[in-house]
Amino acid sequence: MSTVRSEIAAGFDVQKVREDFPVLKQTIHGMPLVYLDSAATAQKPFAVIDAIRKFHEVDCANIHRGVHELSQRSTAAYEETRSKARRFLNARFTNELIFVRGTTEGINLVSSSWGRHNVKTGDEIVISAMEHHSNIVPWQMLCEEQGAKLRVIPMNDRGELILEEYQKLLNPRTRMVAVTHVSNALGTINPVRQIIEMAHQAGALALIDGAQAAPHMKVDVQALDADFYAISGHKVVGPTGIGILYGKTALLNAMPPYQGGGDMIKTVTFEKTTYADLPYKFEAGTPNIAGGIGLGAAFDYLTHLGLDQIAAYEHELLLYGTEALLRIPGLRIIGTAREKAAVLSFVIEGIHPHDIGTVLDRQGIAVRTGHHCAQPVMDWFHVPATTRASLAFYNTTAEIDALTAGLKKVKEIFS
Repeated sequence: MSTVRSEIAAGFDVQKVREDFPVLKQTIHGMPLVYLDSAATAQKPFAVIDAIRKFHEVDCANIHRGVHELSQRSTAAYEETRSKARRFLNARFTNELIFVRGTTEGINLVSSSWGRHNVKTGDEIVISAMEHHSNIVPWQMLCEEQGAKLRVIPMNDRGELILEEYQKLLNPRTRMVAVTHVSNALGTINPVRQIIEMAHQAGALALIDGAQAAPHMKVDVQALDADFYAISGHKVVGPTGIGILYGKTALLNAMPPYQGGGDMIKTVTFEKTTYADLPYKFEAGTPNIAGGIGLGAAFDYLTHLGLDQIAAYEHELLLYGTEALLRIPGLRIIGTAREKAAVLSFVIEGIHPHDIGTVLDRQGIAVRTGHHCAQPVMDWFHVPATTRASLAFYNTTAEIDALTAGLKKVKEIFS
């Protein structure tokens, strides 16, 4: 490697950080674990694990409904996460943050609740060519149900959206623009502030899939002027089965409940139900209480490390990893956007990604292979699948070296 960059970028001590993640200390098939699949799910620090354990060991009770001490403590801890989410995303009001199971449910909530009452026959929904299935299928379902049309922003060969073509798609029939902040398959960081502004100029709303952005950079929903922004807990080193949907107060107030049940009502009679105020009218039933509390610990952890520090360090990893992979003959990186997160998707000539992943696993290296729930992206680049190494702030340049050594072994086996 011509340039070996420091693993402490701008004061970021990765070795100290790695001590917070117990899973990284294990061996796989007799080899030290090299975990390069954080875009699928991030690993969890002790702070998150301990918060979940404490709830189950000490505070376990249902929330919002009990006057006893355990219920009061669990309710306070759960609702504190909502306040932490407000600060993490810089929302104006706490009641703009809705607990959901993850980004997928957040998008489905909007497409179902807002969409069914605002999208009519002949209306149009705009998404992009690089969307995760979670930001394609719900809008397809809505369009089929309402008689609307789905329009797609094209991208170039680098994996960047073509904004001139996006502008041509916008028209008075456009009701919603739903795009990803960061592509899970390509790593592209989209200019979402500009995309949102263009949508608003056309009279449309904008929803942003922030699942891959929130773990890697500061997100300010007010500065972006996003109408809706969805994130998943397990991407931000929190638990699975929990996430946050941000929505502007006026929009959420005008939307009907997504589900019915307990805890989302004021009064119920057989003749009439009146719904709770925000945010509770969208939170029917007993939620993932432990997950919500764990998510709060994850917000604290990332905030303590500093999202700017994380972004700077991960950018160094991306540069190092890109340089390393391009030295491997026959390897082609899929997604070379000028603004990019630490995602390295690639193909190797003559070797199927699943074979690459299998051989790497025997060396203790965890990568993702397949279409990454982004089949249209694979179709665009004319590949059946890619191998994806997605980096996080707990990864090191030594682990990238292990990946490149593993890929050389792959080529030896299949040559």
